[in-house]
Amino acid sequence: MKLKVTVNGVAYSVDVEVEEEQRQRGTLFSTGSGSGAVNTPAAPTTASVQGVASNAVVAPLAGSVSKVLINEGDTIEQGQVLLVLEAMKMETEITAPAGGTVASLPVSVGESVQGGQVLVEIG
Repeated sequence: MKLKVTVNGVAYSVDVEVEEEQRQRGTLFSTGSGSGAVNTPAAPTTASVQGVASNAVVAPLAGSVSKVLINEGDTIEQGQVLLVLEAMKMETEITAPAGGTVASLPVSVGESVQGGQVLVEIG
């Protein structure tokens, strides 16, 4: 199966092989309480992922914002360092994937962020 995936505004064509999932049967057992209650395996749970706009710059990892080098409304160029994240005493420069104008800057210095969280939106 061929899929088109867009990451930070860059489109990639990806070949995906889908394998048929084999289901395992759960074991039923009695609690021995005489109440007739039977324990069955829990139904699988699903996780939801929040969508992110294609013009958003997201955190590649969890950490804290140590420097913000831009302001809302600034004109930025592709490759420009926007902010710096610190994680495990290492600094990671977050750069602009494309030029444009800073539409929103929802983080500030000292704030903790999670991987995938929006750091900057470019308009």
